[in-house]
Amino acid sequence: MDPETGIYKNHVKKESWRTILTLAYQSLGVVYGDLSTSPLYVYKSTFAEDIEHSETNEEIFGVLSFVFWTLTLVPLLKYVFIVLKADDNGEGGTFALYSLLCRHARVSSLPNCQLADEELSDYKKENTGSSLQSSFGTRLKSTLERHRVLQRFLLVLALIGTCMVIGDGVLTPSISVFSAVSGLEFSMSEKHHKYVEVPIACIILIVLFALQHYGTHRVGFLFAPIVLTWLLCISAIGLYNILHFNPSVYKALSPHYMYKFLKKTQKGGWMSLGGILLCITGSEAMFADLGHFSQLSIKIAFTSLVYPALVLAYMGQAAYISSHHTVGSNPKIGFYVSVPEKLRWPVLVIAVLAAIVGSQAIITGTFSIIKQCSSLDCFPRVKIVHTSSKIHGQIYIPEINWILMVLCLAVTIGFRDTKRMGNASGFAVISVMLVTTCLMSLVIVLCWQQSVFVAICFVIFFGTIEALYFSASLVKFTEGAWVPVALALSFFIVMYVWHYGSIKRYEFELQNKVSINWLLSLGPSLGIVRVRGIGLIHTDLVSGIPAIFSHFVTNLPAFHQVLVFLCIKSVPVPHVRPEERFLVGRIGPKEYRLYRCIVRYGYRDVHKDDMEFENDLMCSIAEFIRSGSPESNVTSEDLGKEDDKMTVVGTRSTHADGIQMSEHSTEMNESVQREIRSPPPTQRRKKVRFIVPESPKINMGTREELQELMEAREAGIAYILGNTYMNAKKGSSWMRRFAIDYGYEFLRRNSRTSSYALSVPHASTLEVGMIYHV
Repeated sequence: MDPETGIYKNHVKKESWRTILTLAYQSLGVVYGDLSTSPLYVYKSTFAEDIEHSETNEEIFGVLSFVFWTLTLVPLLKYVFIVLKADDNGEGGTFALYSLLCRHARVSSLPNCQLADEELSDYKKENTGSSLQSSFGTRLKSTLERHRVLQRFLLVLALIGTCMVIGDGVLTPSISVFSAVSGLEFSMSEKHHKYVEVPIACIILIVLFALQHYGTHRVGFLFAPIVLTWLLCISAIGLYNILHFNPSVYKALSPHYMYKFLKKTQKGGWMSLGGILLCITGSEAMFADLGHFSQLSIKIAFTSLVYPALVLAYMGQAAYISSHHTVGSNPKIGFYVSVPEKLRWPVLVIAVLAAIVGSQAIITGTFSIIKQCSSLDCFPRVKIVHTSSKIHGQIYIPEINWILMVLCLAVTIGFRDTKRMGNASGFAVISVMLVTTCLMSLVIVLCWQQSVFVAICFVIFFGTIEALYFSASLVKFTEGAWVPVALALSFFIVMYVWHYGSIKRYEFELQNKVSINWLLSLGPSLGIVRVRGIGLIHTDLVSGIPAIFSHFVTNLPAFHQVLVFLCIKSVPVPHVRPEERFLVGRIGPKEYRLYRCIVRYGYRDVHKDDMEFENDLMCSIAEFIRSGSPESNVTSEDLGKEDDKMTVVGTRSTHADGIQMSEHSTEMNESVQREIRSPPPTQRRKKVRFIVPESPKINMGTREELQELMEAREAGIAYILGNTYMNAKKGSSWMRRFAIDYGYEFLRRNSRTSSYALSVPHASTLEVGMIYHV
């Protein structure tokens, strides 16, 4: 089965209750690993220095009340019941929200968008609101479409959220593993503990990142049982502590205790909110990992298991602390101190395993985000390895993996305590949530077509809560919160410079494309010798002739008998259906043998390998020829209408009754269907044939064209790629010169080439060098 077809079927099939419950169970190991390990460090970070535990218990009860209502309002109310509904055809995350807005308001940052893209089945999402858009929504949409500044601001906002998620990918493994290992302090002296804790945490992190290239599919089946065991463990310990130490701790769930807490602690209580904030770390994963599961499965897992277990865990710790005032000072406030002594070693082992699972989930999520950014031209091309042929989304990016490992080790060794790690992680988490709140307000108006009053209420209610936590985290800027800012700023500069350079390169190619009239004036031979074979000229242009073609023709006396101008582009949808993968059309009359093929991928689609892609490409062109599409006698007046002359063609697996292609090195038995064979050459490496259906009949001209395409395919395919160097024009501002001459060029030279991104065999690649002055 075609993996693309299988992926799509998995998204559209009707789910039974058994499937939903299975997904809910599996989501424990992928979605909730980070969120479920937060009890390890929330109380310890909260009572680090800003507030102290007293005999009145007002502090611990106030913190418990804040934790309970924060868990209830943010993960449960905001994400489970509201944000999860803003999926992009089943996908979630910051880019999903941005993709939705791009399609409903036409504010996409992708330069080569076409009207044909809007005809994709998954391009338009069904509206969940009223059928008529409000007058404010219409005005907002037109304002966004008119002003490029607002479009750039929207892109910057999405990139900031994405960069903060990547920063959290550095901080979460550090604080999770370090907090889990901190349980060793109860089994050795403090003098020895400080020399053992950091090395063990670093060893675990090194092993974790070193095993990434094997993928998670081999041990993924263990993730859900580990997190399930951990949740049952902390809930059982919490229930034991409640019943044994303070059964009346449930009274602290009243919001009145939050008021008493702030009234007594004042500024110290407000600053301690940065530690309380850590109880919702990992909440964004419910939305970001939506594509691997479903809304209902994630809701069931959280409401029926994760939420109750976390509430019991926090209540249990509060009950224990409220009845132990003489145990010691603030450093003894934490998770392990509330665990019965006989259970500390088993709980320590389970905690370390749960921390590894939570770290694995955020690392895999970071790889996925980088891939999405790269697909939308917001990140340099990197090596993407698919670690599983069966599980969609299991990828590994070597460069990013080792960068994350070095940064994680630097954070662990540099901070050496959960207080500053917590400050850093909390700032990253709340920043992502603020970005999600801002984007969601636009989705409510533009996509859901609700009134502006609903969007304002959403922003005021959740924005106020998050702004309160954000302000408390911002105060800790010099105490660790600067780390996610520095990380996000570094990644943001890389992303924006790459995106800016890509846009300028496309604009230059668009302005300097060759006239169709020039091509038509050369005649069918293009003024040169046409040799056997197929030339695939890779370009980002969706119309017109790229400048590299004229540059090539003027410097070489020969070209291939069949030319295909190939454009591989991403569209702002998560997946493109296989039956809508290709757009194929002609350039000029039939005898020119010039074709344009646009291959469309979603930002989460898996690109095929070179051989499978080539076969799909050839079959799509052959199917286009068989369909009898009219010639495209284009002139300069028709360039804007070129999209209308292109035909949507699917992959081979989607038109089983259409043309199929087979390659063999020896003779084959005659097929029941008619075959178009190439005449036997004197020397050949492969025998290629098109198997054509009996019906409908094809005319002689079409048969000749198919035969020539097959002969060319048998002779081989050559990829012609543009290797462009960009320089800023004279008179450009210093910022533009720095971005283009140094920033973009440095990233281009040190990233993967376009031939690697296309999985092109090096022996079949021909690069045409050009210098662009933008």
